[in-house]
Amino acid sequence: MPHTDSAKKRVRQNEQRTLRNRAVKGNMRSAIRQVREAVAGGRAAEAAAGLSLAYKRIDKAAKGHVIHANTAANQKRRLARLVASAAGR
Repeated sequence: MPHTDSAKKRVRQNEQRTLRNRAVKGNMRSAIRQVREAVAGGRAAEAAAGLSLAYKRIDKAAKGHVIHANTAANQKRRLARLVASAAGR
């Protein structure tokens, strides 16, 4: 348990940041999942449309330091390759 006022404040701040980060990460994962499901379902046009939203969510998570910048780049690279392979089928 925190004893000082500043430590108590840090606990409050960490709780708020955790909730905010979980929301950002959840939105990112949902967008990625939608793209993957569209590719798996053979809906290449829908996957391509969802790719820009997924990029936006990934970039936003990286900008807020929710995920590492290199992790964001890797996620985007994998999604782009997946969508390109689905379009080329």
